[in-house]
Amino acid sequence: MSMLRPFAALRPAPGRAADVAAPPYDVVSLEEARVHASGRPWSFLHVSRAEIDLPAGTDPYSPQVYARARDNLQEMEYTRILVREALPCYYVYRLVMGEHVQTGLAATVAVAAYDTGRVRRHELTRPDKEDDRVHQIDALNAQTGPVLLAYRHQPEVEALLATFTRETPEMDVTAADGVRHLVWTIKDSATIQRLTTLFEGMERLYIADGHHRSAAAARVAARRGFNSAEEIATAAHAYFLAVAFPDREMRILDYNRLVKDLNGLSRENFLARVAQSFRVETVETEVRPGRSGEYGMYLPGQWYRLTLNSDQSPVDPVARLDVSLLQDRLLAPVLAIGDPRRDKRIDFVGGIRGLSGLQKRVDSGEMAVAFALYPTTMMDLMAVADAGAIMPPKSTWFEPKLADGLLSHML
Repeated sequence: MSMLRPFAALRPAPGRAADVAAPPYDVVSLEEARVHASGRPWSFLHVSRAEIDLPAGTDPYSPQVYARARDNLQEMEYTRILVREALPCYYVYRLVMGEHVQTGLAATVAVAAYDTGRVRRHELTRPDKEDDRVHQIDALNAQTGPVLLAYRHQPEVEALLATFTRETPEMDVTAADGVRHLVWTIKDSATIQRLTTLFEGMERLYIADGHHRSAAAARVAARRGFNSAEEIATAAHAYFLAVAFPDREMRILDYNRLVKDLNGLSRENFLARVAQSFRVETVETEVRPGRSGEYGMYLPGQWYRLTLNSDQSPVDPVARLDVSLLQDRLLAPVLAIGDPRRDKRIDFVGGIRGLSGLQKRVDSGEMAVAFALYPTTMMDLMAVADAGAIMPPKSTWFEPKLADGLLSHML
């Protein structure tokens, strides 16, 4: 069984991509989803966040939400807003954000490759979030949110994809956030076979974004099972929807931290405790770290630059991450944040929101202190995944993100 397989996508009809394309379900709040979908009856948010079509206060995990999502998807297909590809294809998916461009291959990926570790993960998942995606897949009988994957730079793959991008794209949508999404279809059987062979030759793929989607797809596959060895290789539920990009084109932004209080310490005592592990400098402007081992810290009315006192980096690929060093040397010992996955005193803000957002939440009194981090690198991510280890929560924020609704995998 091949690691990658072409698929017959459910996709917007010609001229409908802009009506359908939506931000990923998990990066918008309920209110943001309502705003995005306002006046857009065919926005895919009516499928991915169907609670926006139900009374206020509806439990987003209730059976009514999944049933409404199914009805909305069926309506979009019945009215031919969405149409099914006639034959299995691969798709070239390009993202453009300002000067940044990344070009990947949209395909379905074998659940077996995920189960055996050829598709590597680096994050733990939350059971409630996994359950939500399982219920969504079952209700829709489809995977509608692609997993974002990375592969180690492979010149022939990138050259093949580049040949398609010289043509007019079949979908070209600029989202509300300014990110441009372009899609080309690969129908040529010889090219499909060559791409399949090239990916089969890769030792590993890496999950960048979409751990809950891939875990849910694996659970659905296991529950539905297979009647024969042939089904294991051919059944639609044996594969999950993904877009794979070369590692050198991936863009990781900082993932910053906010803490509600100083753990009972006065400002002076807190700064003194921080200075035991970091060099603390007062700075007049906001601090965006320029290298690993450097942090920005904001207390009401004042930015500080923190630099680790020790230049010695741990050998362990998880322990040497900037997020781990901050956790181990400041958040845990000074602020008593023992488990950042469960502690309600800490919050996480993706770098796309900017440092001014951190400052605003501290100055408002909502939070006591903010920390700006240097972004995790793709090299760090792959080192952790290769070691079979797990990163701390909220270690990576990938930008730009894939759109929901442009390509779906029907089971």
